[in-house]
Amino acid sequence: MPPLRPALIAAALIVGTATPVQAATAPEITVENGRTQPVFSYADAIREHVYVESTVDSDADGRLDRVRVDIIRPKESGPGLRVPVIIDESPYYDNSGRGNEGERKVYDDAGNVVKFPLFYDNYFVPRGYGVLNVDMLGTTKSDGCPDVGGKADVLGGKAVIDWLNGRAKAYRADGSPAVADWTTGKSAMIGKSYDGTLANAVAATGVRGLETIVPISAISSWYKYQRSNGVIYNYDYASWLANYIDTDPEPKCQAVRDRMDAEDGDDTGDYNAFWAERDYINGLLGDVSKVRASVFVAHTVNDLNVKPDNFSEWWEALAKRGVPRKIWLGQTAHVDPFDFEGRRGLWVDTLHRWFDHWLHGVRNDIMREPRADIEVAPAQWITERDWPAPRGHKLTLRPAADGSLRLLPGKKATASFTDVRMTESDMVSDVGTAKPGRIAYTTGELPLNLRLSGTPVADLRVKLDKPTANLTALLVDFGDDTRVDWRRGGGITTLTEEDCWGDSTAGDDACYRKVVTNTVNRPVEIVARGWIDVQNRLSLSRSAPLPVGTYGSVKWETLPQDYIFKKGHRIGLVIAGTDSNYSNETGTGANVTVDLSKSSIAFPVVLGTPLESVPQDRARFIGPREVTLPEPEREFSFF
Repeated sequence: MPPLRPALIAAALIVGTATPVQAATAPEITVENGRTQPVFSYADAIREHVYVESTVDSDADGRLDRVRVDIIRPKESGPGLRVPVIIDESPYYDNSGRGNEGERKVYDDAGNVVKFPLFYDNYFVPRGYGVLNVDMLGTTKSDGCPDVGGKADVLGGKAVIDWLNGRAKAYRADGSPAVADWTTGKSAMIGKSYDGTLANAVAATGVRGLETIVPISAISSWYKYQRSNGVIYNYDYASWLANYIDTDPEPKCQAVRDRMDAEDGDDTGDYNAFWAERDYINGLLGDVSKVRASVFVAHTVNDLNVKPDNFSEWWEALAKRGVPRKIWLGQTAHVDPFDFEGRRGLWVDTLHRWFDHWLHGVRNDIMREPRADIEVAPAQWITERDWPAPRGHKLTLRPAADGSLRLLPGKKATASFTDVRMTESDMVSDVGTAKPGRIAYTTGELPLNLRLSGTPVADLRVKLDKPTANLTALLVDFGDDTRVDWRRGGGITTLTEEDCWGDSTAGDDACYRKVVTNTVNRPVEIVARGWIDVQNRLSLSRSAPLPVGTYGSVKWETLPQDYIFKKGHRIGLVIAGTDSNYSNETGTGANVTVDLSKSSIAFPVVLGTPLESVPQDRARFIGPREVTLPEPEREFSFF
């Protein structure tokens, strides 16, 4: 072979250097089947923290409070690839923890979080989201003092949204400015209990950039969380909770807690400026008319911690304003839908499509699906176009002197009891036996299933021998049945087996223990509860004693419900004094006389159940809201 010529060698070198090595393509937001895809590395994600400057000085140290924000976001995010964010703001990151397994933040030597509680980071960061775990002001690594739903709580979270949209300042640990040039500014807030409450509160300010919220078992009015129509659940609760969530030395925020005790109105139970500041439906800091965000509500009808009137009145107000919304409604107690038996995968996928729609602008079917998912029996769900059931009709039942509960008013009669503290089990036991602290009435056996969907209303005509009394109304189901045992473990048992939702690292896995629904066979179930202090019958903000010996109307809503009274069961109405299960008040000792012929309990019902057809010869509807039966059966066969 002849030797290569120098010119040929030079040409070969030139050609070789002119052929570049193929560069790796950086991942970008990818959508398939209406869902963003996991194309970003969770292990390589940026983990950082900043301190956002708020507009409040809650600890009165002369400096505006700064909010600690822990961030995890795709490595590729920045000015060239801006991503939306999902925020869980919480006061619980260093005390009770988050989720069913009580997860807390874990930090590395640089002070960045290497374990973010819950699955949101594991699942959504690979799909093109930033996830922010925010320490509520006065808690964990944030400045300030918690004020339990008030100005500091609300404006601290709002400041984070403002920073994401260039309207607030933030700083790194070394004091250098931090700019959120990696985000679109579109954000969601999500969380259970206090976390979801903060989402409601910030949304009610109307802050721009908060596109959607997912409040889970959340408060919409702190008055409703600690009061029912003047009846006090717990005394000085706000200061107690503030002290629990604040890990600073006690003296730092003592003045704030003392002020809450002085302003909470425990001496009367009235609604005042303290509670108006903490009201997100019609409050001083914000209200439902300012809400710009869409709202995905998740709650349960047996949550006796954050009682379900906190979701139902918020939901109704949102509906009146035409706010885009969706709801999941379970039968357990204070439980996250991630822990509804058999629903975990559906919950994650529904959240995924919800966030994709509102934050990434993905065109999917989430807003064309039925608005409501409702649990109608243990781990048995239906979907409907709204809640309460749109086809519901009002059923009014009236107590009679013979102990019956019927459709038509009975003859004029009265019944009396004394306002004393009683447990609910005492109130509903031995309903055919007279007790000095309650009166009780029942229907006959039901000829078909009746589904209550909505909020019952108790309407009593009473007179007292003292200026006021606490009244309790219980709507009760008498009849053996297998029900969700929400009293035990909140209605769930945690198993050892796990499933995983997203990507994991050695320090932060995406795996969580499965759960099953607790059930129990009981002969009686309290379906709906309602309480009122008679002196608040006319106004929540002004007490007005009922003139002694004079009849007056006392009308109020119980807690909402969605429940099926089954064929062969009996519906009961129990009227009593102070409910010792849920109120720390003492009974007034007043003698309460009830005019039975002018008293009733009314509630929206659907005949049959969503899973059965209704025998047409058993019932008919008259008018848009009233339910009745064929004339021959109206009084005797049905009740």
